[in-house]
Amino acid sequence: MKRALVVCPGRGSYDRSCLGQLQDRSPAAKAVIEACDAYRASQGRPTLTELDAAERYSARLHVAGEHASLLTFGCGLADLAELSEAYEVVGVTGNSMGWYTALAAAGALPLEEAIRLVETMGAYQAGNVIGGQLLYPVSDGEWKPCATRLAAVEAALESVRAEGHAAHWSIRLGGFAVLGADAEGMRSLMKALPEETRGARTFPLQLPLHSAFHTPLLADTSARAFDDLGDLAFSAPRVPLIDGRGEVFTPCSADPAELLAYTLGHQVTETYDLDAAVWTALHYTGADVVIVLGPGNSLGGPLARLLVQDGWAGCADRAALDARQQSDPLLLSFGVSTQRTQLT
Repeated sequence: MKRALVVCPGRGSYDRSCLGQLQDRSPAAKAVIEACDAYRASQGRPTLTELDAAERYSARLHVAGEHASLLTFGCGLADLAELSEAYEVVGVTGNSMGWYTALAAAGALPLEEAIRLVETMGAYQAGNVIGGQLLYPVSDGEWKPCATRLAAVEAALESVRAEGHAAHWSIRLGGFAVLGADAEGMRSLMKALPEETRGARTFPLQLPLHSAFHTPLLADTSARAFDDLGDLAFSAPRVPLIDGRGEVFTPCSADPAELLAYTLGHQVTETYDLDAAVWTALHYTGADVVIVLGPGNSLGGPLARLLVQDGWAGCADRAALDARQQSDPLLLSFGVSTQRTQLT
């Protein structure tokens, strides 16, 4: 049995390649999907099954926060339900909205309560996108931190703030910076950052229909969440749960009140540090393998960079990790078909 650190992706991970992945699942996975569908139906919203069975992918539909949030959550927990008994889950963390999935995956929130959390926070976004987010690379070709690119990010933030706009780090994403700003600040950031092309993508890249999550611009959203969700039934997790600060909530010592305060407070309005979360989780759990839940594989690249930057299991550079992935993988994703077969 391999000791596994489970990582849950954020809401932007359900892309056009994911259509149909909730069809023909195991009974355990269907139970998760049916619970999500029942809640969505009670709210008069299209079910996950209906969204996933659409004839074609629609950014307007599948990317919108009020739909994408529970799609991401449902896909992730359905995958976890099918994880082979050859893996022992010894820790759980997540990126951005993946924190909500992590809460359910680690047992800190019952499934129905986690669904209510995800749906409520997602519904706040309907017709109410606050500012925006962009993605920008801050690592070099060997996946190590690049001082020049990091300096460019800090300079851009400083110049945009000098113009009177709100602009902040949103997520530290394993070799990428996710920045959040108000609407005018986003336009200024897009101009201030040096353009860079990597493969088919040109950066800076604005993320569609994303608010400036994990920044002070979401303070009103946080306050609203405390009003609507302050009664969520948090408990200590079944396995160690690592948050977006790198703090560990353990089965024997976690305070449910602290979990509630972090989830509806700090997690909403302050930078989400996936780098710290993953590095802490690796060293705390001593996991043999990192398993990424679906949908998609948007975290594959960032997590590979984090493993290299940490030198985990002796993989101090990109070539070493690539070689290890061929023989005894450190990183497995449900979003990669051959790896899904191995995981299930």
